[in-house]
Amino acid sequence: RSCNPPVGNLATGRTPVTLTTCGQNSTELYCFYPDQNLLHQVSHGCGQPRCTKCNANQPGNSHLPADMTDNFFANPISWWQSAQGVHREEIRLDFETEFYLTHVIVVFKSPRPAAMVLERSQDYGQTWRPYKYFSVNCTATFGLQDDLIEEGSMCTSRYSDAVPCTRGEVIYRALSPANKIEDPYSPEAQDLLKLTNLRLLLLKRQECPCHGSGLVEKPQRFAHYAIYDLIIRGSCFCNGHAEECELANKTGVMENVVHGKCVCRHNTAGDHCEKCAPLYNDQPWKPGDGKSGAPNECRKCRCHNHADSCHFDLSVWLASGKQSGGVCDNCKHNTEGRRCQRCKPGYYRDRGKPMSSTEVCKPCACQPMGSANATFSRSWRCHPKTGFCYCKPGVAGPNCDRCLMGYWGFGENGCRPCDCARDCDQHTGNCFNGYDNEPFFNIPIGGRIPDLVQTPTNESEEEWKWNDHEQGFSALRHPEKCVCKEKVLGSVTDFCQMKYAYVIKARILSAHDKGTHAEVVVKVKKVLKSGKVKIARSNRSIYPESWTNRGCTCPILNPGTDYLIAGQEDSRTNKLLVNMNSLVKPWKAYLGKQVSDILRTGCK
Repeated sequence: RSCNPPVGNLATGRTPVTLTTCGQNSTELYCFYPDQNLLHQVSHGCGQPRCTKCNANQPGNSHLPADMTDNFFANPISWWQSAQGVHREEIRLDFETEFYLTHVIVVFKSPRPAAMVLERSQDYGQTWRPYKYFSVNCTATFGLQDDLIEEGSMCTSRYSDAVPCTRGEVIYRALSPANKIEDPYSPEAQDLLKLTNLRLLLLKRQECPCHGSGLVEKPQRFAHYAIYDLIIRGSCFCNGHAEECELANKTGVMENVVHGKCVCRHNTAGDHCEKCAPLYNDQPWKPGDGKSGAPNECRKCRCHNHADSCHFDLSVWLASGKQSGGVCDNCKHNTEGRRCQRCKPGYYRDRGKPMSSTEVCKPCACQPMGSANATFSRSWRCHPKTGFCYCKPGVAGPNCDRCLMGYWGFGENGCRPCDCARDCDQHTGNCFNGYDNEPFFNIPIGGRIPDLVQTPTNESEEEWKWNDHEQGFSALRHPEKCVCKEKVLGSVTDFCQMKYAYVIKARILSAHDKGTHAEVVVKVKKVLKSGKVKIARSNRSIYPESWTNRGCTCPILNPGTDYLIAGQEDSRTNKLLVNMNSLVKPWKAYLGKQVSDILRTGCK
C-alpha cells in the first residue's frame, strides 16, 4: 500500500529568521495589557497596562525569534517581539529540504495585524507564492474578495480583528473544502502542499481599542508585533513510499523534530523516495497512489546476480510492450547484454552452473594457430553456448588443435587435404596404404558387422563424455568430401511404412567423432512425434549409424541449420538414431505441415 509519514510540528527545533528583535542594540521600554484583564468587550474595561524592558542580550529580558518555536506546553509565556515602531516585519522559516504542509497556526501576543500575507517557496527562497492574504478589508488592501463573501477566495478578514488584543490566533489550512485533493501525491497536490520555505509578511500594525481611554504611557511603547507561538503542521515529503523519516543533512537531534530524509520502502531511493533503488529500474518510477492505495513499487531488473545497478530505457520499455525497460549496468563475471544474460566475447556458458553463478562464463580454450579469426562475429573466439572453437579449414577438435581425419600439416593456414584414397600421416602427409589403422571386427560366418551405435556393456559412463581426443567435424566446412545418398519424402504410404519412432524439428549445434560412433548435438525445437524415448524441447544428442572416416555424417547434418528429422530409437539405451533410412530435410514450414498432416490423418 502507499505510505504516509506522521504529521508533526515542522517549526520544532528550527529557528525562524526575522527582520528585527526588540532590544537588539540597547534596552527598550515597552508596554502591554496583561492577558487576564483583556476582555472581548471593550466596554468592560481594559485594566491597567504594564510596562517593562526588553534586551536581546539579557536572558531574563530577551524575546528572540526562537521563542516562537519552542515547546509551547513547557514555555507557555515565552514570545518573540519586534523592535518598536516597525510596520513591515517578516518572519521566515527555512527548511533544509522539501516538506508537506497541512496547516499553520500563529498565536499573537500583540494585536493581530490589520494586513498580512502567508507565502511559501518551493525552490529554497528563489521565488515565492502566496498561500493566503489576511486583512481587515480585503478589497481595499489587496483588491481581492473576502472569502466570507466568496468561498475559495485568496483573502480573508476572519483573523484580522484587533480583539482579542492578546492571544488572538491566525489559522491557515492547506487542505480546505475549497482545495479538495483526492490523491495527495498528484502533481496538483504537490504544487499546493510542498514547500522548502515559509514566510509571514506582517504589513500593517493595529492598536488595541483600549488605547482610546486616556493613556498616560507613550503610545509608541505599544507599537510592536509580538508572537507567542508559530506552529507549522506538516510531514516529510516521501511520494507515498515511506512511513518514517530520519535526519537530513545533520541538522541536529531534538525530540519531536520532523526530519526530512525519508526511510524509503517499495524499492525506492532518494531523500524523498523520488527514484527507484539502483537495481530496481525495470519499469518507470511512480509515486504511491494516495487515492487507490496502490504502492506502485519499483521492480527489480533481471541481471542474474551479475550487476549492482540498472537504468530504465524508454525505447526498451516501449519495444517490450511496456513490460520491461531495465538495462543492467556494468555486467560483472564476464557477462554482457541487457540482462547480463550472455557471456562476453572470448568466454562461453558453463551449462553445469546456474546463470546466476559468478563462474557461469568460462574463458575459451582455443588453440591460436588452429582457430579462425574471421567468424560471423569477429570478437567471438568460441561459440558462446557450447565453447567450441571456430576452426580454420581442415582443423578439428573443440579447441582447434589438430587436423581433421583426411587432412595434414597443422599450421597457420589450417590443414591441407590428404592426397590419398584414405587417411594420411598428419605430420608428413604420407598416405596410409594398409588397413592397420582401421577398426577390425571378428565377423563369424553368417554373422554381420556389429552395429557400431551399440555401446559395449563394459564401457563406463565417463568415456561417453567429451575428452581431448574427440574431433569436431562438419560437412558444412568441406562438402566436397561428403557424398551421401539421402532419402526423399515420398507418398503417405511410403512414409507410414517406415514406422518412424520420432519426428522432430531440430537445430544442429555440433557433431563429434567418438572413434566407435558419431554423436550429433541438436537443439530440439518442436516434437511432432515421439516413441518410448522421451524428447524434451532442449539440447540433446542423436546418433548417426552411418558415418565415414572422412569426417562426415550421413545423412548430412550441417551445424547451424534447422532440419526435419524422422528416425528410429533404441529404447534400451534411450537414444535417438539416424541412418540412411531416416528422413532428414532442411526445415521448411510447408514440410512440417505436410508431415504433421500425415501423422494426424494418414498413418493408422
